[in-house]
Amino acid sequence: MTVWDRPEPPPRPAPLDRGRIVAAAIALADVGGLEAVSLRKVAARLDAGPMRLYGYISTKEELFDLMVDEIHAEILPEEQPADWREVLRIRAHRTRQAALRHEWLADLLGGRPTLGPNALAVTEATLAALDGLTDLDTVRHAVETVSAYSTGAIRREIANLRAERATGLSKREWQPASGPHLRKMLATGRFPALSKAVYDGAEVEAEESFATGLEWVLDAVAAKLARPPA
Repeated sequence: MTVWDRPEPPPRPAPLDRGRIVAAAIALADVGGLEAVSLRKVAARLDAGPMRLYGYISTKEELFDLMVDEIHAEILPEEQPADWREVLRIRAHRTRQAALRHEWLADLLGGRPTLGPNALAVTEATLAALDGLTDLDTVRHAVETVSAYSTGAIRREIANLRAERATGLSKREWQPASGPHLRKMLATGRFPALSKAVYDGAEVEAEESFATGLEWVLDAVAAKLARPPA
């Protein structure tokens, strides 16, 4: 490469801010998962020295917190439905959709609450939908119950997607491959309930399974909210 072909270096260090840092980290994670994210790799993506990032972020954990909060902006709907059930339903589905776009999110769901502005806005909208319906403890348990279902179902779905990539077999391809062993085990007669589920149960896609389970959980929450306080 001649001197005329080689780009000149920038006249000053590349400008940085937390927004650019978080966007770069999310781009890395979307391709390679959380293990692909480090301050060094983010700095390289931004054409900056790693030490410059420490002026904005102290640890990788702080970076993960910022990344999760950024994705919460995708979870918060533009308009707030009036019905509490619809609010919880939309939050669950939008969380699932965000996790399918950013699979690494499944690894960071749950645990301690995220305290960023977008996450707090999602929590505020959720609690506001249930405000006044019952006592605060019941509201808190209702929200936690729906969140626990959503987190578990999302993690299972993402785990299946990762298994497909790791094995090179889709769910429909994996089932025939493992079929001989399963049929042999079921033929022993030791697993009659499982055998009935395998041979007689209907195949359900992930989205339908998530939606059905969510409605069952919402039904249970609605029944609890309908009971008079003890």
